[in-house]
Parts: sequence; structure tokens; C-alpha cells
Amino acid sequence: MPNLYYYEALKRGQKEFRSCTARGESPYLPVLSEFVGEEQLGHTTNLGTILIPLEFVVGTKSLGRTQSFSRSFMPLMGANTEFAGKWQRLCQAHLEEGIWDPIKVWEYRNRFYVEEGHKRVSVLKFFDANSISAQVTRILPQRDGSREIELYYEFVDFYQCSRINFLEFSKPGSYAELQKQLGKQPGQAWSENDRRDFSTAYYRFHQAYEAQGGDRLTSTVGDAMLAFLKIYGYEALMGKSAEEIQTAVAHVWEEITLQQEEEPIDVKLFPEEAEKKSPSLFSWFLPKGEQKLLKVAFLHDKDPERSDWTYGHERGRKHLDRVFKDGLETTAQFNAMDGDPLEALQKVIHEGSNVIFTTSPLLLPASLRAAVDHPEVTILNCSLNTSHRYIRTYYARMYEVKFITGAIAGALAGDNPVGYICDYPIFGQVAGINAFALGVQLTNPLARVYLEWSSVEDAKTAVQRLTEKGIRLISAQDLARRGAPGHNFGLSLIEGDHQVNLAMPVWRWGTYYEAILRRIRDRSFQMEYQESHKALNYYWGLASGVVDLHCSFRLPDSTRKLADLLRDGIRSGSCHPFRGPIYDQGGTKQVAEGDTLDVERIITMDWLVENVVGSLPAYDELSPTGKATVGIVGVDATKEKQS
Repeated sequence: MPNLYYYEALKRGQKEFRSCTARGESPYLPVLSEFVGEEQLGHTTNLGTILIPLEFVVGTKSLGRTQSFSRSFMPLMGANTEFAGKWQRLCQAHLEEGIWDPIKVWEYRNRFYVEEGHKRVSVLKFFDANSISAQVTRILPQRDGSREIELYYEFVDFYQCSRINFLEFSKPGSYAELQKQLGKQPGQAWSENDRRDFSTAYYRFHQAYEAQGGDRLTSTVGDAMLAFLKIYGYEALMGKSAEEIQTAVAHVWEEITLQQEEEPIDVKLFPEEAEKKSPSLFSWFLPKGEQKLLKVAFLHDKDPERSDWTYGHERGRKHLDRVFKDGLETTAQFNAMDGDPLEALQKVIHEGSNVIFTTSPLLLPASLRAAVDHPEVTILNCSLNTSHRYIRTYYARMYEVKFITGAIAGALAGDNPVGYICDYPIFGQVAGINAFALGVQLTNPLARVYLEWSSVEDAKTAVQRLTEKGIRLISAQDLARRGAPGHNFGLSLIEGDHQVNLAMPVWRWGTYYEAILRRIRDRSFQMEYQESHKALNYYWGLASGVVDLHCSFRLPDSTRKLADLLRDGIRSGSCHPFRGPIYDQGGTKQVAEGDTLDVERIITMDWLVENVVGSLPAYDELSPTGKATVGIVGVDATKEKQS
């Protein structure tokens, strides 16, 4: 029997040899010494004897055995050679008692190159074994700042705590995200039970993934599994049958295929006009009273009495009631985070809501799960830079208005510094800080902007820190309600307990919601989803009317004219807040002269411009709500400061 197996293995090897040769590729095993220099062999660490995944055993350490095997370790030597006889004896041993002696390998960037034990690898690969025991020496590549090397060092850190080497990701931050999804702190060590349970879950998922066609995707199994865990959680893989897991994987397949996109997010900067279509013949015979009623639910993490953010969205909902009247029914649910937000979503779905807006990033995980379970319902979450296929997100380019506000502040500041208070270091907010600072720089090149964070302690303390420095011009939160005592809205001049509001950035949520619902009604919303294979993020600005700036009559006429000119320029596209040259706090040129920062770099911005005094807070400095929010949509620089 072993001789028959050898003939089959030899046949595979010869076929692969011919295919590689036809493509102009080397048909033999890759040789580690050909691309790793001797100087790197000094940067090694001994991992001891461990199990390694056979699929990651890809080559040989030196040239000696290269031509005995094809690229996949199938034999190339004739059936009557001494090599073939040894291979067949190993095959017999594997069939009777298994191969237990460890091989000797060198690991470089989580790929293994054999020094001793080539035939053992060949036999086990022929029989599709998952792993092999090996004495491993790890070669540590020199860090050069490249994405590939930094991702490898993330793996090294992950291996230190987990001792898992069969899991790979293609995107930075994924290993830390996996720790979070498994309920572990960064760097927390895994127990033997943790490793055993995860290995079982991984291989069950791997089988379902391949059965669905995952081997045709360019992303990794790890990428797919992490996407699955973000929706269903780790418990969805524990104690489930193979059929149940395969059904769940098929249910979220669009989310999994999205992982292979290098740029998975399609950012829509403007509401595109729907194509004018003639109504269908059938619609002529439908009385208006029989048209489907749109039931729209709003889910908030807080209530409007204690949250200006919720109050602003509630004003937007009431705007819809006025505009659409009988054709639309809206409801609002508050304090969803006090209980299970998924249950709150299921409740409004059960009550017949067919469009749901969740107005906080904290509600994103529950929104995603509900959208997967109820594809008949349209769910949108108010957040930015989230790459999920089953829900859409919406946010506003408030940085455009902050740029104008900064220009006003610079014009009024004279020789004095200016203050800025931000809440969370999340996507979009850092752009607001920098745009404001660039606006100040536009009209007052020497003025400095002092930055404080309301999510570190509270807004009142942040104001106090600035006023203690003698700063009187302060930009605080954006306008949500008028006449609220003790609040600093927009740009204010503060004298003791007295304050004068000078310029107030405004969120126009009613305009935003109206535009989205009209797109849902005219079907352009659905067409957008069908035409794109990416996650859809709406990021509209001044030109769409979803943000604006209210200027006080107390401002000088010349300053108000400046604000109008900048507003018109941004709306028309002739003025852009992030046009270079722009330097960061360290003096590095982030945007070259004449260039304009693209939207992806604006959204993910985690650096501060040169005239800002302050820094992004460390994760552990944030309030509990701040930590939870940053954990979902926080900028990388703050996430990396998590201990």
C-alpha cells in the first residue's frame, strides 16, 4: 500500500512541477537562506518543541533538499530510488502508529522552513494532516515601519499570551480586537482550556468557511472569523453543530467577503440625486391610501433631558413628523444602553418598524446583529468609518464648520491663545480639532490652540483648566438646544461666570433624516446597496445642508463677511480646510503644498497640527462612556495607548 501512496504523491509532485514551469516559476521548495541574510540569523529566539500548522510549512532552510520536492512538499524522486523507499517506510509508520518525532524548523514571519524532517512533512501533507511537532527557532525581522512587519510583530505579541500560531490576519489591530472579542484584556495570558476551546472553534469555523467557498477569497480565515465574532460573538461557535455554524456563516457571507477589500468603505460625501423614473403601470392603479406606511424608529443611548446629542436627534425626528405628515410614523426609544440594546431593537422591529436609526456608536454592535437577523429592515447607525456590509452609517463633516469657527476665533484672539474642548478621540472628531486650529492659523498665524477633553473628567473641569490659563475664547460643544443654562455652545467669550456665544456650529439632523428617507422612498437607497460591494458610509457636509454655522450679531461685520466667504467657498469646493502645506506637532509635513488631504486620511486622522497645544488622551484616562465609545470607533493612537 505505501508504494501506491508514493506513486500518487509523485504524480501530484510532477503535475505541480509542470504547472510551475509553465508559469515561469521555480518548481522547487523556497529556500530560506536565499532571502534571509546571515546577519538576521543572529536575531533569533528558541520557541522549544511545539505543534505548528502544516499549511504554514512552506520551504527548506538550505539548498540541499530543494530538488527532491515540489513546492508543496510532494516527492519528485523516482519510485526506485533510496529516497522513495524511505518515504514509503515513513508512510507505513504513519499508518500504523503515527509520526511523533519532532522535525527541526526555522520560523520567519510565521512561515516555517525545514532543517530536518522534510520527508515527515511530505508524508503528513500527503495525508492532509493539520499539524506537526517541531523544534522551532524564530528569526525576528528588523522593524522598518512597513505594514507587513508591524503586523507580524502584532502576531508575535499575540503569540506570547495565547501560544496560538495557526491564526493570521491581514489588517493591523486584528489580534487586539480578537482578544477583546474573547473577553480578554490586552496581553492577558490564555489558559490551556482557552487554547483548546479556541482551536476547536477555529477548525469548526474553518470547515464552514471552506464549504461556503472561502478558499476563493483573498482574505484570511482569521479575517473571516473576526468578522463573524463581531456579529454573533464567541458563544455562537461554542457547542454548536457543524450544520448550525455553516448556516450562520452563510447568513453573514457578505460581511465575510467584505474583508478581502483593501478599502472596504465606500464614503458618500454628497446625496446623489435619484434617477427620474416613470412610475410603474401597476402604481397608477394603487390609491394613495394603499401605499406602504413607512414606520421609522429612533433608538438612543440616553434621553433628551440629560443628553444634548439625543435632544438634537429628537428635533430631527420631529422635523420628519412635520414634513411627511400622514405618510410616515416615527417613534423614539431612549436609554437603550440601560438594558440590552439588541432586545430594544428587536422590540421596535416586532412593532413593525421598517427603518431604524440608532444614534450612538455604542449601539453599533447591536445594530449590526439586528440587521443580519432582519434583512427586511433598514438599519442605520450614527457613526463613522465602520466597515460593515449589513448596516449603513451616517455622520456629518462638522470639520468644515469648525474651520470657519477657527478662522473667526483667530480673527478675534489678537495676541491671546484660544481654547478647544473635545469629547471623545473618535473618527471625525480629531479632524474637527485640526480644522479649527487651521482656521485659527489662517487668520492669526502665531496663535496657539489649547486642547482639553471633556471625556477625561467633565466639560466643566475642561473649561476651568482653560480659563485658569487666562484663555477667554473657547470652542466647546456644538449647538443642540437654545437657552440651556450652564452650557458652552460653539465659540464663546467667557468672563468669569458670564459668557457670550459668538459662533455656533449646528447639526441639522432633520435635513439629514429627510434626505435619507426620501432616498429610501425613491429606491435610490436600495440601488446604491446593489451597485456597491462595500460598506456604505454617508459623510455629508455644508453643501448638503446637514451642518451650518450661526454667527452672533455681536461679531464685527468684517468677521461675519469672512465667515460667509469661507462657507461659500467650502460649499462650492473652491476652499478646503485641509489643503497643504500642513505640518503636525512634530514638524512633519503631513500634507504637501497644493495637495488636499483625502477623505480616508481625514476620517482616520490621529495626529494634531503644529499650533495645537495638547495631545490625544490615553485610553485609561477616559470616562467609562469614553472607553466604550473609543473601543468601537476610536482613533488608533488612543487605542494603542490602552494598557
